[in-house]
Amino acid sequence: MAVINRIAGFADEMTAWRRHLHANPEIGFDCHKTAAFVVERLREFGITQIETGIAESGVVAVIEGQGAGPCIGLRADMDALPMEEITGVEYASQRPGKMHACGHDGHTTMLLGAAKYLAETRNFAGKVVLIFQPAEEGPGGGRVMVEEGMLSRHAVDQVYALHTLPGAPEGTFETTPGPIMAAVDTLHVDVIGQGGHGAFPHETRDPVIAAVAIVQAIQTIITRNRNPLDDLVISVTQIHTGSADNVIPETAYINATIRTFSPEVQAMVHRRLREVAEGTAAAHGVRAEVRIDVGYPATLNDAAKTGFAAEVAREVAGSEAVIADRTREMGAEDFSYMLQERPGCYLFLGQGDGPGLHHPGFNFNDAVAPVGASFFARIVERAQPVNGGA
Repeated sequence: MAVINRIAGFADEMTAWRRHLHANPEIGFDCHKTAAFVVERLREFGITQIETGIAESGVVAVIEGQGAGPCIGLRADMDALPMEEITGVEYASQRPGKMHACGHDGHTTMLLGAAKYLAETRNFAGKVVLIFQPAEEGPGGGRVMVEEGMLSRHAVDQVYALHTLPGAPEGTFETTPGPIMAAVDTLHVDVIGQGGHGAFPHETRDPVIAAVAIVQAIQTIITRNRNPLDDLVISVTQIHTGSADNVIPETAYINATIRTFSPEVQAMVHRRLREVAEGTAAAHGVRAEVRIDVGYPATLNDAAKTGFAAEVAREVAGSEAVIADRTREMGAEDFSYMLQERPGCYLFLGQGDGPGLHHPGFNFNDAVAPVGASFFARIVERAQPVNGGA
């Protein structure tokens, strides 16, 4: 088996959907127009069980199969990023400062393609729940949809999601059992000193020197407190302080992203960040106020569901086009909240060469949309066969 013929037959329609979405990006929880477009398509397919307004603008649709059976969930994210587009394509973003630079327009399109096929054929038992989620890029629409009871309300048994992967060969799949993406937390440090004239530093308590020392000391957590066999990233991404060349400022601000897989490593890092920042600040005669925002948990694939998903991917793309033991990465994903509640699998779908994710020149490859839609459709048919058949 390869790409499903019926899905290949409406590939041009899928391209039109995707390019409409690309031209009209929305950010965060404010995906109302995107949701309206999704609902309009779903109704065209004859799907009547549609729930809106979950996590403000999320959509959940149910397709009933043939007879009683379990329930499988398929998820696509809908939100874009706050950045300017430079692709130059005719369907480029029409909304300044907003861009689909992470392929969520393609993810939504692939799930719509699967929905169209599944609504026509219904060659499965039980039901499928289509999850169109806002705010994956932050602050976590997946978490809110779970908290609002979406999975339990529809008795979802297992969940799957796809994410486009630039740089990987077109139409290939990559996944792995266990952790596939990291937990992400955010560090904020306010360094509070005493400002004054730059010509009289002895009359001040300089937060700039302390901030620089804190940033350098943070790196010792990786080299001296972490087991070398554990994955950990601490990247300081912002330092803000000062306003003039002859003024020692009153305060400085440090911002960093923290990426971990293990809860034990995460707890150690949180403890040491406070100790390092507060201790280094005290050594410089200033004070550090530390806040750590706990973000998305690690994305953990269920081993059995991952093996099953890889089998389905091989049916769609061929054995040589599937990597089922890819190296985990330090990016983060809020599908993790759904995987905390239900077994399932998160996979990457190669889209060929081109600019990477979150790049202003990124553009989803429409040629792979039928591949992703076929995977979604086939995993439903395989997971919930009619009369127990294959």
